[in-house]
Amino acid sequence: MRRADIEAYITFCEAPPAEWVGTQKVARFIEQAGARVPNSTWRPFTATVSKALRRQGHTPDPHKHMLSQNALKEIFAILSSFYNFLIQAERTEVNPIAHIRQKSKFLRKVQGKPKIRRLSELQWQYVIDVARDMAAEDPNSHERTLFIMSAFYLMYLRISELTASDRWTPKMGDFYRDHDGLWWFTTVGKGNKERHVAVSDAMLAALKRYRHSMNLPALPAPTEYAPLIPKQRGRGPVSNTSHIRKIVQHCFDRAIQKFETDGLNEEAHSLLEATVHWLRHTGISEDVKIRPREHVRDDAGHSSSAITDRYIDVELRERHASAKKKNLTPLA
Repeated sequence: MRRADIEAYITFCEAPPAEWVGTQKVARFIEQAGARVPNSTWRPFTATVSKALRRQGHTPDPHKHMLSQNALKEIFAILSSFYNFLIQAERTEVNPIAHIRQKSKFLRKVQGKPKIRRLSELQWQYVIDVARDMAAEDPNSHERTLFIMSAFYLMYLRISELTASDRWTPKMGDFYRDHDGLWWFTTVGKGNKERHVAVSDAMLAALKRYRHSMNLPALPAPTEYAPLIPKQRGRGPVSNTSHIRKIVQHCFDRAIQKFETDGLNEEAHSLLEATVHWLRHTGISEDVKIRPREHVRDDAGHSSSAITDRYIDVELRERHASAKKKNLTPLA
């Protein structure tokens, strides 16, 4: 396999036959009668439409499938790892992916900082106000919603860090007080790395309110193994990230309606594309304005300060301010 072969493969991935493209993400294999069998509805590629278009009734079209830059980067990363393995196994001596990456016509290089997808201050205010209203209207269902929204924003949690999995189940006892009387939250993030997140006064107040709604003592004991996010029906923790996504999306939808009622259509339109992960980005972006970046880095679980620096947009605001009053014709 040479560079030309790999480039031909990438070109094929950019425009695969329509019958290779599905319209929803499904598991490649399913269980049938105790056996693992291929899923007939699985396809190697998936066509998608934006959340805004989906709300307007549009559906994915396999004939209009396009690979995103992130998908291309994943393909390159996987192929490169595979070739590095082959080199170590002495099956080949060359990694053709490295040559393609040097001057790739497929991958775009971003000049400056990548764009951080986050909510504006006004959007977050509307979203959290909606969550509070829902909790007041129906405490049994939505005190949990308010706590989830608070945890995403105040502790920068990823959705995988708030749901149970084979490697991690968040528990009430993961909130703990150290010997100085300071509160922390233990979680396990990407790469199966455990970290300790500083719990702010606002987060501690959210925890107390949440536990009060469940008729529990204000603060958890170190040995409290009850799930942090229990199912509303049945027993045990919430383990399906889709369920958490639906809870957050409901808050977004209510906020969008409120924006439209208030005549703020631009804010409503940009909120259409928001996802759960935007809450983490929003919390980090707000905190790097007032906290030392090293503190934010460690609470967010970033592997380096360079990742945290992407959230510092003071220079961008200054650059835009200097360009804002440019005129079409020079002033006299």
